[in-house]
Amino acid sequence: MLAAMRPSTRYARSGELSIAYQVIGDGPLDIIYVPGWVSNLDYAWQFPKMVHVFERLSAFSRLILFDKRGTGLSDRNVGFPTLEERMQDVQAVMDAAGSRRAALMGTSEGGNLCMLFAATYPERTGALVLNGSFAKGLWSEDYPWAKTRDEVEEEIAIIARDWGGPFDLSNAAPSHVDDREAREWLAAYLRNSASPQDAISLWRWNTEIDVRGILSAIHVPTLVLHRTGDRWVKVEEGRFVADHIRGAKWVELPGDDHLIWAGDADRTLDEIEEFLTGIRPRPASERVLLTVLFTDIVGSTSVAAELGDTHWKDLLRRHDDAVRMELARFGGSEVKTMGDGFLATFQGPSRAILCACAIRDRAAALGLAIRAALHTGECEKSGNDLSGIAVHLASRLLDHAGPGDVLVSGTVKDLVVGSGVALEARGETELRDVPGRWQIYAATI
Repeated sequence: MLAAMRPSTRYARSGELSIAYQVIGDGPLDIIYVPGWVSNLDYAWQFPKMVHVFERLSAFSRLILFDKRGTGLSDRNVGFPTLEERMQDVQAVMDAAGSRRAALMGTSEGGNLCMLFAATYPERTGALVLNGSFAKGLWSEDYPWAKTRDEVEEEIAIIARDWGGPFDLSNAAPSHVDDREAREWLAAYLRNSASPQDAISLWRWNTEIDVRGILSAIHVPTLVLHRTGDRWVKVEEGRFVADHIRGAKWVELPGDDHLIWAGDADRTLDEIEEFLTGIRPRPASERVLLTVLFTDIVGSTSVAAELGDTHWKDLLRRHDDAVRMELARFGGSEVKTMGDGFLATFQGPSRAILCACAIRDRAAALGLAIRAALHTGECEKSGNDLSGIAVHLASRLLDHAGPGDVLVSGTVKDLVVGSGVALEARGETELRDVPGRWQIYAATI
């Protein structure tokens, strides 16, 4: 579905090279989005969190995406590119897209290119937005926050050893370190963005960057964003950039993720939208009636310890695949995984109960004991997040479930009358942090 939303890819001519770009949205201002290290326009659209970033930006702009020379869908094997050559690529993309003037938005290493472009071509730069960016790639006494050469060589050795496998997000996006979908997507994204040797060459090239000398020559409106605990580029590096660009607005955000799509991406995107348009977006939320399902693997910690890391991860992958198959079969929507369980929603309770029982049976075939709980009520949807008393109540109901139990609230029981779903009363109880007493029922399917 996400791939179907992807805009068509076009090519700009930059000297003898072809630079791939895409245009999405038709807002009143142009944004040139400059990615970090490597990128692939096609694979970016395979990941919902990245798509969300693009959709937010294109909601108020004409967003122009491109793959830098040597990466993604642009020409490969182009040697050792300079920032000046990459500036020519930005110009070529702007010309091909019909953009006379644009806001340049750079993340990580992409920020350095944006800084140089803004200083060199202020007439074509409406504004400058830098997220998680730095001024110098290597440690020095007067720039003590960057990595040393020895640390860079250690990183390169890891890239060479692990390229192609699930990406370690402990530094890039620690809030998603256990998110298998994110790790596997990023691995595929990187594989299709550059060859192993090109990736290493570009990583090494990034460490040679030093734009400190041109920061004072930037005279366009500038926003510098950085997360306080960024583990990849230290927050002091962002402060340095903001301090040396005259009039720059500095915004320090909570969190320790480096990648823009990770963590509270909307907080970052809100700041960008307000800076570029003067209007801070109101939170978009929608209140809907849904049946909420929580599932949980009983005793997962002890099972993982008994099996060992490798076997547990394989078993967990098969469990997750089985859950997703049953959600698809019964019309459920996955909200998120929680390591050893799922949060999902349904339009009606009958199919939700049947799905929960099917998940329980599929898990049992894998040797896992599952417990599940359901409640139907009003939920608040905001982006990819789900909240409200219905979510809270279903979560508390799960606390009362034992191995193999599929528990439902009295509300669900009343709604499935006549459906043929068999339920037995489990008594009345109090639910932690939920007012009143609640009747609990268990599915006997």
